[in-house]
Amino acid sequence: MNKKYKYFIVILLIAASLIAYSRILGNGFINFDDNGYITENNHVQSGINKESIKWAFTTVVVGNWHPLTLLSYMLDWKLFGANASGYHLVNLFLHIGAVIFLFLFLNKTTNNIWPAAFAAALFALHPLRVESVAWAAERKDVLSMFFGMASIYAYAFYAEKNKISQYFLCLLLFTLGLMSKPMLVTLPFILLLLDYWPLERWQKTLITPIETKPFNALESHKKKKKKRKAEELAKKKSNVFISESKESKETIGRLFMEKTPFLFLAFVSSIVAIWAQNKGGAMSSLQKVQFAERLSNAFISYVAYLDKILWPVDLAFFYPYEKSLPGWEIVICAFLVTMISAAMICYLKKAAFLFVGWFWYLGTLVPVIGFIQVGGQSMADRYTYFPSVGIAIMLAWGIPSLIRSEDKRKKILFPAGIACLALLTILTWHQCGYWKSSITLFSHALKITKDNYLAHVNLGTALSDDGKIVESIDHYNEAIRIKPNLADAHYNRGFAYFKLGRYERAIEDFNEAIRLNPDNVSAYNNRGIAYYKLGRYRSAIEDYNREIILNPDKAGAYKNRAVVYLIQGNKELGCNDAQKACTLGDCATLKAAQGMKYCR
Repeated sequence: MNKKYKYFIVILLIAASLIAYSRILGNGFINFDDNGYITENNHVQSGINKESIKWAFTTVVVGNWHPLTLLSYMLDWKLFGANASGYHLVNLFLHIGAVIFLFLFLNKTTNNIWPAAFAAALFALHPLRVESVAWAAERKDVLSMFFGMASIYAYAFYAEKNKISQYFLCLLLFTLGLMSKPMLVTLPFILLLLDYWPLERWQKTLITPIETKPFNALESHKKKKKKRKAEELAKKKSNVFISESKESKETIGRLFMEKTPFLFLAFVSSIVAIWAQNKGGAMSSLQKVQFAERLSNAFISYVAYLDKILWPVDLAFFYPYEKSLPGWEIVICAFLVTMISAAMICYLKKAAFLFVGWFWYLGTLVPVIGFIQVGGQSMADRYTYFPSVGIAIMLAWGIPSLIRSEDKRKKILFPAGIACLALLTILTWHQCGYWKSSITLFSHALKITKDNYLAHVNLGTALSDDGKIVESIDHYNEAIRIKPNLADAHYNRGFAYFKLGRYERAIEDFNEAIRLNPDNVSAYNNRGIAYYKLGRYRSAIEDYNREIILNPDKAGAYKNRAVVYLIQGNKELGCNDAQKACTLGDCATLKAAQGMKYCR
């Protein structure tokens, strides 16, 4: 029966996923990270070559080091160019691949096809997956999960036959997953959990006295020799148990030792991830976010994520970090997490799947729960991508265990499960619609969240790009009201004023943006242009000088400075800059071309 339905279920998982996420094929890019990774990334658009491969392995993009993700974008650009549908389709295929590997693993290791199918379908069709699948910039999520689930599936074969080739395949897939996104650093911990259930490798190493042959043989001896034999066998039993107990400890130790390469890779990946985030300026210091605040947010986030898994409504792109959390809410959430954890430990032997599922959920959220605060969000839907598998396992095996009658399980759970998955499919399809454009995405976020400064900034940018500049300024004003020291809001508002020709007002905002972020190359560039428009050439040249120091390979800075020099009559410096701009690839633009003609 298992083989009969396995391929049928795989086909159903593929079909249901294609239906649930079909709307993303009509969606475009959004103005948050998609530009940094794809639409404005010249390295990605250059395609896969020797230089771009070297760049992918040696660079940090948007605060992350994940070379495989960058290489996948290069391949996508070669295939699809600026057509966002292609990127979304690849994301969806990778997500489906991860779903199939999850189903195959659970089915193989438990030999219980219907809970395995439900767990995989719940993971596949849940609305919380939309952010990972529908956002082109989250390729790192689906790519790492694809390799992660493939690694776990390979581990099942290794656990079955202990072949060294299967072990190294598992390790290789894990490495590829880490090179896609470091979220998989918790996989060694997950493998240890899986060793307990469903693989039961832990139990096979534990031997109790009552199970030893000397004890069982005691009952077969005659009564007249019972006392003497009992004493002899008790002595033998003790020796055998001690010997086998020692062997068991060695075997348990082997379970840990075989995870050593995984732990080493996870440690290295963690160090690189922290370095990359710190270099990208995304990491918050303890001065900005105190440890007590981080711990409080962690407990609340654990419960909030669980709430969204069980009741997936009001899902937003960005959930602002709240520093002033109610004390009673923190206490209740901490109590719930602690009590559930204690209950799962108590039910370890009776219902190991509950223990494994719960600690899968808790453990895999550790890198993103806020102890190391990255970005301004308190939580994010995409962070549930890997952890939600644990809750899916708990529900898939836990709910049937509540109904003892197999006949009742078939009559109640099957239609209920179908109805649940159908509802999730509808919710996911609906959620995908919010990702159609930056305007729809961030407008929705503002409706369901409070003080969402990031949504205001990005909605303002989208409106500005759409020609609604005055309307965009209103959103920048609101973002600055919520978070006065937000450099991007000041820069974007300055650029909006610049578009309106209000150069003095634009310069004020550029000044503030540079004060908050002295390395903002774009702010120097646009402030320089604003000075040029006002005839303040010396100030313009100073800004171009600073821009060139920060980014010496930017042709536009040389081009702009060449124009100012030539207007001032400084032909030598102007021609040098025009030549440099031409060398860097900006020879075809009007101003650079005029400069080169003038210099002949």
